[in-house]
Amino acid sequence: MQSLVRYEEDGGIAVITLDHPQSRNALGDDLLDQLIDAFERAAAAESVRVVVLTSSHDRIFSAGGDLKAFAGETPTIRKYAGLDRFPRLYQLIGGLGKPVICAANGDVLAGAFGLALACDLILAKESVRFGCPEINVGVFPFMISALIYRNIGRMRANELMMLGDTISAGEAFELGIVNRVLPAAEFDDTVRAWATRLAGKSPLLMRLGKDAINATRDLSLPAALEALRAQLALAFTTEDISEGVAAFREKREPVWRLR
Repeated sequence: MQSLVRYEEDGGIAVITLDHPQSRNALGDDLLDQLIDAFERAAAAESVRVVVLTSSHDRIFSAGGDLKAFAGETPTIRKYAGLDRFPRLYQLIGGLGKPVICAANGDVLAGAFGLALACDLILAKESVRFGCPEINVGVFPFMISALIYRNIGRMRANELMMLGDTISAGEAFELGIVNRVLPAAEFDDTVRAWATRLAGKSPLLMRLGKDAINATRDLSLPAALEALRAQLALAFTTEDISEGVAAFREKREPVWRLR
């Protein structure tokens, strides 16, 4: 099978690169399978503390779902079965236990918009555009609407999905769905700096924290607070929380014990 996704590790950072520029990194079945494999590999690697998701294309992060496959003659039941890849991937990222940075170095469109929103942080080049233009070709962004609605207000979300217009990185920042908008000359260094900072945090407490966010984001407030109280009590039992406080008081770098 052709390699459509690159996986590299360096200093606690796993870099997952969408690498099928000929298709503008279309999220077809093979690419999605390889992307899921890459995230599962990062999840299983004890040495990996943070994941960066990016693209090898010089202008496109990903153009989204494979429209040829959508309109193909494959039986509907097979198309339906194949669509499980999107929810599996989004849930895998949410439950990874490690922070994920989307390094949006090119346009983030359609299903890739949902992929970016599934990540914990988004850094974007100032030239990048975001959007879900599926409606313009007779499709609707069904799968990613759940992620859009959890990150963008209802009226603006409807505008994006129903009109199919794209927005600039600056507009995405104003909507609160991008953490930083960066000039091209600063982009790679900033992504690396953020990833390095994240890799320096306690992997154990980061996992507990991300798991707590993932588990409680859709709960009612009372249920969420009760679940978070239990997670905080669990955190109190770790050696890393004691080490972190001791290092702060002693003005030194902490030595995480991962227990």
